[in-house]
Amino acid sequence: MTWFIFPADNLLCRCLSIGVTVWLSALFVFIIVPAVLGVSFGIRRLYMRTLLKIFEWATSRMEMGAKEKKEHLYKPYSSGIIAKEPPSSLQQEIQELRGLASCLPSEPEFEMSDILYFCRRGVESIMDDEVTKCFTAQELESWNLLTRSNYNFRHISVRLTVLWGLGVLIRYGVLLPLRVTLAVTAISLLLVLTTLVGLLPNTELRFLLSQKVHLMCYRIFVRALTAIITYHNSENKPKNGGICVANHTTPIDVIILANDGCYSMVAQVHGGLMGMIQRAMVKSSPHIWFNRSEVKDRHLVAKRLGDHVADKTKQPILIFPEGTCINNTSVMMFKKGSFEIGCTVYPVAIKYDPRFGDAFWNSSKFGIVNYLLRMMSSWAIVCSVWYLPPMNREEGEDAVQFANRVKAAIAAQGGLVDLIWDGGLKRAKVKDAFKEEQQKLYSKVLVGEQDQEDRSDSKHLEDENPEEEKSQQDLTEGQ
Repeated sequence: MTWFIFPADNLLCRCLSIGVTVWLSALFVFIIVPAVLGVSFGIRRLYMRTLLKIFEWATSRMEMGAKEKKEHLYKPYSSGIIAKEPPSSLQQEIQELRGLASCLPSEPEFEMSDILYFCRRGVESIMDDEVTKCFTAQELESWNLLTRSNYNFRHISVRLTVLWGLGVLIRYGVLLPLRVTLAVTAISLLLVLTTLVGLLPNTELRFLLSQKVHLMCYRIFVRALTAIITYHNSENKPKNGGICVANHTTPIDVIILANDGCYSMVAQVHGGLMGMIQRAMVKSSPHIWFNRSEVKDRHLVAKRLGDHVADKTKQPILIFPEGTCINNTSVMMFKKGSFEIGCTVYPVAIKYDPRFGDAFWNSSKFGIVNYLLRMMSSWAIVCSVWYLPPMNREEGEDAVQFANRVKAAIAAQGGLVDLIWDGGLKRAKVKDAFKEEQQKLYSKVLVGEQDQEDRSDSKHLEDENPEEEKSQQDLTEGQ
């Protein structure tokens, strides 16, 4: 019995050894070496075109299957927000409800019909909530053979079921192990090589080696995600001494941009594996990490950013001013902090193709590990990146206006909806200032716009001459 077991075990070990050797050799030749040299064999784009043809065939089969069963093929609505015409003012809409043609009556007063305006706006907000839509995954009009996009399409026909099962085997049996191997390789190389480069003296050689190491590791990360990226207008790429700002969909945004150039990252100090990576990266490159207590100190943050951009030898800073991940259908309010520094801003628009995999990170639903596993078990990450012309703060323009102008440019280029809402509404309640603004607008209807202006002018005069008013009061009391 022993004589039969040992040869079988030796044969199995030999086969495993050969398989691992072939696997690692293929990774080295076809992935790691091209990543170091910055070249591509075009395999990923051929893979993308093949997937598109398969999706088209699957969609046609779904339509045929639905017709055979005489069922209505349900196509989910797209959660992307459709651009709307600018709404009319509160005053104009109330005028229409009151049946007036042009102006309010000479003595404005409350009317019962005014309630209809607020009821209608409330129902519209519930039915078409612009903010909530920004934090839900996009729905697709056609199926991409992923159960996470629709749970019913795979049951329409036997052929679709077989194709879906084959896709599961490919994604989890082939692509996922390959991608995990590449991700582990990239992290290991980043930790080891950045630490070694950090031991060198602070010279130009160290700077060049740091750039090469970071680019190589990020390119391996891109291959670990099977990311197909198209960069546009490379002549506008961010330069040293500036700040690169982009719309934010996922933590992968950093890898997408760093695959085409080196940046100094700005982030909060983390623990665990992320903390190890941060400590290794900062040894060879001037990244900016903040402690939790420092993040709340706006002046300290602005000072450190200002000191960085003042040194023209340092890499451009990469910042996502929205402060949270949006589902890539719109752009929400930019925080003004990065626009107060007074340096050149390089806007970048990133647009993902949801047909191959949903890149949006819903942090309230998925942890970072779960999210990365979902990305690595998707078909691919396909996106386009546009480098916009550099922008500077104009004379008489404050930081908020500058931020809005940059945001509008990014939204227009990426085909995204430009929203005024703060991304912090993802977890926080609406600020009282928004409610007070609506109350002030309606008060103009009740008390009259002219009367309110007179009161504000009177209050302004009182504020300008407080001592004169006090002397008048003292004189009256004395009399």
